[in-house]
Amino acid sequence: MREKIVIIGGGFAGLQLARNLNNQGKYKVMVIDKMNHHMFQPLFYQVATGRIEPSNISFPFRKIFQRSKNIQFRMTEIKKIVPSENKVIGEYGVFTYDKLVIATGCKTNFFGNQKIEQLTMGMKNTQEAITIRNHILMTFEKMIIERKASDDGNWNLVIVGSGPTGVELAGAFAEMKTHILPRDYPRMNFSDLNIILISADNAPLETMSKDSQQAADKYLAELGVKFLKKERVTDYDGETISMASGKSIPTNNVIWAAGVTGNIVDDFNKENLIRNRYVVDRYNRVKGYENIFAIGDIAYMETPKYPHAHPQVANVAINQGKNLARNLKKNSEKDWEEYEYIDRGSMATIGKHRAVVDLPKFKFQGFLAWYLWMFLHLMLILSVRNKLAIFFNWMWSYLNKDSSLRLIIVPTKKNPTEQ
Repeated sequence: MREKIVIIGGGFAGLQLARNLNNQGKYKVMVIDKMNHHMFQPLFYQVATGRIEPSNISFPFRKIFQRSKNIQFRMTEIKKIVPSENKVIGEYGVFTYDKLVIATGCKTNFFGNQKIEQLTMGMKNTQEAITIRNHILMTFEKMIIERKASDDGNWNLVIVGSGPTGVELAGAFAEMKTHILPRDYPRMNFSDLNIILISADNAPLETMSKDSQQAADKYLAELGVKFLKKERVTDYDGETISMASGKSIPTNNVIWAAGVTGNIVDDFNKENLIRNRYVVDRYNRVKGYENIFAIGDIAYMETPKYPHAHPQVANVAINQGKNLARNLKKNSEKDWEEYEYIDRGSMATIGKHRAVVDLPKFKFQGFLAWYLWMFLHLMLILSVRNKLAIFFNWMWSYLNKDSSLRLIIVPTKKNPTEQ
């Protein structure tokens, strides 16, 4: 009998584990996800700003595992884990396992503020990125109809959070304001459109080096982005965003990129959660269980190098998936290897020819960093077809500072009484 491994989540960690267990005869693998596709999250901001199509960075699981002999996929959201019975309960069905791997990743952290969660826009999946694109483009359509009667909130596009997601969004929208909107709306004056980046930190990209922070600050200023530092958002009512300092900004467009939190499954193992992440040992085994593992953003692993757990980044998730797969392939647990994170560096882009790169031994900024950012992200895309599609879009945008992907696509609302 083949041992059955159930993987909850098909993000970077879960997908990497599944691909490394592909066609391993000793295991029967089932990947379960509430989406039917894997998403390349680092490029969501380009979907949100109309630079690439969602399909370019979305990869259907059934296509990925089309030729696999031992991997199956089921689309459903897991609602409950029942360790005593070795089963998980989904919205559509119950699934049993011999080993369970939780790779549910993380979601936008609204810090318990339900009002902000309801009224602002996050960007952790394809649908949310498309929602941002639709909302921002609809705002511009309203503005050209209303002209001078358009309220102040339409003229302020606010991004909360100055990590890579925040600065990349701010840079992309700033370039859209300068190069694209005047051509799309030739009778509108966009000089009063404000791209505002609000940060609780003293500088953008707080987790990167001082050189990168200073360069990012300079690039944002060159692009005309208003950077508000040391400001903590306390409230948003859909029309005005308020800060702890007493400042407020009228805005109808707020994108929340101020942090993430783990996607826990119901009430499973709540006694062993730290910052909404499951406590695991050096083999990614969840504390208190022999046959349940957690990998990626949802895993909290303390090591001598990382006493407060690893950063929630793709490189950690990918390599935890690979390490667990190598261990599972071994005949004895005595031969298992502990996970050790090797920091390959970090990077962010803030518009054309503007990027920052922190590598372990040296750091650099500018156009060379921008080319490296593009190359590495392109290489990480799964399929050749998608690589070519993205490369074409990037080259088109590079040469003429434009794109043709600013589509407003909203679901059709049907009358329930219609047949």
